[in-house]
Amino acid sequence: MAINKKILELKKRREQVLLGGGEQAIQKQNAMGKLTARERIMALLDKESFNEYDLFVEHDARDFDMEKKTLHGDGVIIGTGTIHGKPVCIFAQDFTVAGGSLGSMHARKITKIMDHSLKMRMPLIGINDSGGARIQEGVNSLAGYGEIFFRNTLASGVIPQISVILGPCAGGAVYSPALTDFVFVVDKISKMFITGPEVIKTVLGEEISMEELGGARVHAEITGNAHFFALSEDECFQQIKKLLTFLPWSNTEKSIDVPARAPKKSFKITSIVPEDARQPYDVRDVVRSIVDDSDFLEVQELWAANMVIGFGKINGGTVGFVCNQPLVLAGVLDVDSSDKAARFIRFCDAFNIPIVTLVDLPGYLPGVDQEHAGVIRHGAKILYSYSEATVPKITVIIRKAYGGGYIAMNSRHLRADFVFAWPSAEIAVMGPEGAANIIFKKEITTAADPEKMRKQKVEEYKEKFANPYVAAAKGYIDSVIEPAETRTMLIHAIDVSLRKDISMPRKKHGIPPF
Repeated sequence: MAINKKILELKKRREQVLLGGGEQAIQKQNAMGKLTARERIMALLDKESFNEYDLFVEHDARDFDMEKKTLHGDGVIIGTGTIHGKPVCIFAQDFTVAGGSLGSMHARKITKIMDHSLKMRMPLIGINDSGGARIQEGVNSLAGYGEIFFRNTLASGVIPQISVILGPCAGGAVYSPALTDFVFVVDKISKMFITGPEVIKTVLGEEISMEELGGARVHAEITGNAHFFALSEDECFQQIKKLLTFLPWSNTEKSIDVPARAPKKSFKITSIVPEDARQPYDVRDVVRSIVDDSDFLEVQELWAANMVIGFGKINGGTVGFVCNQPLVLAGVLDVDSSDKAARFIRFCDAFNIPIVTLVDLPGYLPGVDQEHAGVIRHGAKILYSYSEATVPKITVIIRKAYGGGYIAMNSRHLRADFVFAWPSAEIAVMGPEGAANIIFKKEITTAADPEKMRKQKVEEYKEKFANPYVAAAKGYIDSVIEPAETRTMLIHAIDVSLRKDISMPRKKHGIPPF
């Protein structure tokens, strides 16, 4: 009888806590087009797989009459569940409880599940929806953020860390997502910024909305802080599930191998790239003509679009792709595209994912703006990342590979394991037109018909240097291949490279050009 009474008490307590901030607060959350924290967890995880911890934790603040307030779960839900049948750790801030504000116990719950994910070697998913630090708790809130940031850093490169922004994420709170591997945002719902519109108005006298300052599109298209953009929460959850099909659960595991499937016949690699080197094409179609079932998951699709990065499967195993995009700025390297590629390369290397690089670029983007923005430092990041990476690294040069761009895009000189080139490849210090103007300047200017002479010298330069055979003769290219042979060559090259054993100089760590 006594036991039954205790069970009834437990059920009553559970019911109270499960209501979060109460029915009215939940209705307000739903009216904004947002799911509640618990609804989000249930929508993302496998059905009936969620196990919640620290359900009855309460805040321990005593100032500003906080001792009189009950904050169920202290505004955050933590636990474990499964996605695709495999365990993950998860937390979701509950905006219906004190605006999801972070206090010391709130932070302690998050750091507890973070510690668990690192110890158990499984992915961590954090759903952010918070007004920021709990002002009533002062420095304790700031200390809580610091503890979270420290754990993000410890877990980096050990387990995949995924941040989902489904509401406001302001002030110091933004740095935790920035330290994680992938950030997901949803249009009209996600908001990320260091200083809010009110502060900007007070300090600078400028009026700006939260959407304009740090909405989902801003971070997906302009800042590059977001990796995936969705139009709804449900679409966002599907994106997360899709991403996890390509990732290993930790740096000591492999991603899940699946049965190999041929690319779809609608993507014909032999007809994608135009014969005229001045004509653009979509490099993503080349990727889809190579990967299993033509299934390619692009990362940071809307930012620095002159570089394409993402995941696919080749012969059943996950591969990371780094590709110049001729459709945008002719695929040049610049400040943002270098950052985009470098970070992705380091992620793939940390989690033992082979890297395939598809090259077609005229070099680095020239201009005063790029020089002043630090293109030298940013461009060095991609050099550093490729040189540091020890996973299988295979390069295919499709068309142009000029100047520093040739070196940077995983050349033999940065220790690519295999470098292949299509017959259409052009490898040179610069483009034929520019090179001819410099090398044959005297002949052109003194000719009876300078324009005719210039065209003649351009063709002469093309014949001699704008082809893959000069580099192949030096051993910088392993093989000149037909486009139709690309997938077969990649399958073999990856299989061979997985067996390599590389010894790097002993050191605490390198110093990338951050």
